[in-house]
Parts: sequence; structure tokens; C-alpha cells
Amino acid sequence: MKRTPMQLARALAMGTVILLQAGTAAAINVGEAAPAFTLPNGRGEPLALERLRGQIVYVDFWASWCGPCRRSFPWMSQMQQKYGSRGFAIVAINVDKKRSDAQRFLKRNAASFALVYDESGATPAAYGVKGMPSSYLIDARGNIAFIETGFFDERKDALEEKIKTLLAGR
Repeated sequence: MKRTPMQLARALAMGTVILLQAGTAAAINVGEAAPAFTLPNGRGEPLALERLRGQIVYVDFWASWCGPCRRSFPWMSQMQQKYGSRGFAIVAINVDKKRSDAQRFLKRNAASFALVYDESGATPAAYGVKGMPSSYLIDARGNIAFIETGFFDERKDALEEKIKTLLAGR
């Protein structure tokens, strides 16, 4: 997809905002334990990462202004539908400061996976998020198996293979 100079400038500006918001948070690495979180869903009910232990979990940080996030939602819905019954769960963490921004995004971009909200930014800081979207594939023991910043159509198949490999080894 070609971008206009204005679109590129906006993407760069937004990336800079995310980097500044992340501050000096230490990034986590593959092989390390995924930082715990308990965040509210749209009904205010808490979802704890610990509750998903034993499953393969794809944690995705997203924001309403994120262009690649619009492309990732259909893929995540497809992966949840395809592998959910085999022990795969997606948790998409919205980082917008205003829930209404996220709700407008969700009206245009359906999600068939768990959505939770972190207006405070504590969870992306704990994960060392450096851009939107950022995704963390977590194995059944709760360790980070793969990290990706951005969403790239040309890498969807490789990411699906990682999911299938982790599911086969659970």
C-alpha cells in the first residue's frame, strides 16, 4: 500500500508519540515471563492473563488512530475462529485515553476476540511497547515466544505457523 507524504508524516508522528509514552520502560524479550495484567472488558469485568495459563495467547496492543490495527482486526478474528477451540486466545488491549475513541473504531472494525482497556498505559509500559500495534505471542507456560511491532500482511502466514507450532507443543 503506497502512502502519501502526509500519511507517512502522520504515521511517524504517531510512532514518536508512542515511543515518548513508553518512556524508559524496559522491553521484555522472547523467553521471559509475560508481565501479568488484569484489565476490564467493555462490561467492566476483569480479564486476567493468568486465567489463560495453559493456552497459547496472542496479546495485541492497539489504538483507534492506528492504521495497521484496522488491517489486523480481520486477521485476528480469523485466527480466533480457526484456533480458539484448540486452546488459542487473543486479548486485544486498547490504549486510547478515551474509551469513546475505541468504541468508534470498533463500530467499523468488528472483533471476535477478547477486548480489554488500559487508559492508564501501565500494561504497554510493562511490556515495553514501542509502536502500534505491538503483539506478543505467549506460550502455554506464560513465556513470550514471539514479539512483533506493526502488522504486516506479508508476515501473516509465518505468524500463523508460529501459532500452530505452539498449539502442537502444548
